[in-house]
Amino acid sequence: MAQSKQLHIKTITEFHRLMGLPQPENPLISIVDYAKVQHSHENNPISAIFDFYSISIKRGLNFKLLYGQQEYDFDEGIMFFLAPGQVLKVEIDQNAVSEHSGWLLLIHPDFIWNTTLAKSIKKYHFFNYSVNESLFLSQKEEAVIDNIIQNVQQEYHSNIDKFSHDIIIAQLEVLLNYAERFYQRQFLTRRKANHKILENLEIILNDYFDNEKVHSKGLPTVNEIAEKLNVSPNYLSELLKVLTAQNTQQHIHQKVIEKAKLKLSTTNLSASEIAYELGFEHPQSFSKFFKTKTSLTPLEFRNSFN
Repeated sequence: MAQSKQLHIKTITEFHRLMGLPQPENPLISIVDYAKVQHSHENNPISAIFDFYSISIKRGLNFKLLYGQQEYDFDEGIMFFLAPGQVLKVEIDQNAVSEHSGWLLLIHPDFIWNTTLAKSIKKYHFFNYSVNESLFLSQKEEAVIDNIIQNVQQEYHSNIDKFSHDIIIAQLEVLLNYAERFYQRQFLTRRKANHKILENLEIILNDYFDNEKVHSKGLPTVNEIAEKLNVSPNYLSELLKVLTAQNTQQHIHQKVIEKAKLKLSTTNLSASEIAYELGFEHPQSFSKFFKTKTSLTPLEFRNSFN
C-alpha cells in the first residue's frame, strides 16, 4: 500500500462533512445510509483515526481496509466494528464499479457517558482486535440486527429526551450482545481457519520448548504468542476458549506441564534441573506450579512410575 495521508476525525459532524453527508440530527449519535457515503479518490489511500465508535453493515466494498496491521477480512462478513483511537487505513480501488449499500451507526463516547454501557462496552473484544475478520450474518441474523437499528433510528429521529436516550442505550446493549453471540458462532463455523490457528499455536509452543528458547528467555507471554499468530491477545484467548475451553495462558501452562511430565518420566534430571530448563528461576516456583496443576509434587509424579 502506498503512503497514506492520516486524518484525525474528532466529531461525528466532521465525519458527515468529510463524507458529503448532511449535518447529523444529533452530534453524538448518527445512523448513516451507506449508499449515500461518497468515497473520494483524492488522497488515496487514506488513514484515519476516529474519536467515536462505528458499527456498520457494508456490502459492495470497492476498497481495502487495514485495521491494525493487516487487511480486514471481508471475504464472508459484512459487519464491522471500530473503536475510538483505532487507526483505519482505506485504499479505494479506482477501477472497480461500486454499488455499495448498508448502514453505519456512529456513537460518540459522550453519548454513553455515565451509563452501564460506558463500562460494559470494553468487554466486547471485537472492537479491538488487531487483526480482524468481519462478522458474517445469516439472513435471519441480519434481520435481527436491522430491526435493532430501526428501533434506534426511530428514537434517534425523535427529539432526544431522557426516555429516548435510555431506550437507545438499551438497544445498543442488545445489539452488542447479539454481535457477541454471532461472533461466538463464527468462531465455531469457520473451523478451517480456526484450526489453523490452533495448529500454529502448537508449532510455536513446541518451538519454544524444543529449541530451548524457554531456557534462555523464560516462558512465552500471551502477547508474544498472539503477535506470532498475527492476532490480538484478546482475540486469541476468546477463540481458544470457544474451541478448547482454555485461554492462551492455560495453553501455555498445559505445555509446561506436558514437557515437565516428559522429563520427569523419561530422564534422570532432578526437579531443580527440569525447573531451570523450563524457564523457572527458582525450583520452589516450579514445584508449586506443578502441584497446583497436577495435585502432585514433581517427585511424587516421578515415583508413580516406579
